[in-house]
Amino acid sequence: MKGFLMILVGAVLVNNFVLSKFMGICPFLGVSKKLDSATGMSVAVIFVMTMATAVTYPIYTYLLYPNFIYLRTLVFILVIAALVQLVEIILKKFIPALHSTLGIYLPLITTNCAVLGVTVLNIDEGYNFAQSIVNAIGAGIGFLVAMVLFNGVRQRIEGNDIPKTFQGLPSILIAASIVSLAFMGFSGVVEGLFA
Repeated sequence: MKGFLMILVGAVLVNNFVLSKFMGICPFLGVSKKLDSATGMSVAVIFVMTMATAVTYPIYTYLLYPNFIYLRTLVFILVIAALVQLVEIILKKFIPALHSTLGIYLPLITTNCAVLGVTVLNIDEGYNFAQSIVNAIGAGIGFLVAMVLFNGVRQRIEGNDIPKTFQGLPSILIAASIVSLAFMGFSGVVEGLFA
């Protein structure tokens, strides 16, 4: 149980895919402007990460390993694309307002390197199926934390008088780097908590 908790907390704080590994930056910068769209995107990413891990792990273990490892990335991307299409269909049918708010960023989950990264990292780290699922959920929650946290930062930036040179993308990138540095402070904490 302690190992699962360590993987979960580590994925959320220390190994945060957005703020520590710098994966998934496109939706992080593009959708974090409004809280409802940031939360909706994050929930979709959590679902896709978890389901992609649940599907790709057995495919890799029982079909690809050891003879067809070179097909791993291709197969994983196909699985992720199918899951994103499922999410898009569900959102379009049941939550059309969120579907229209997310716009182009929803199909871009397919190419979100954080989703692919978590499926590949689970294999590379040697996690078993249960550990892989916990890591995927933790990575998704970490994505949610980063999105919601950065939404608050962006709201504060918009209300300030920023010099013309730093308005727009420069101020957002500077703020993102500061938030990222704050998350770097968590390294070593997880091991200390569970030692």
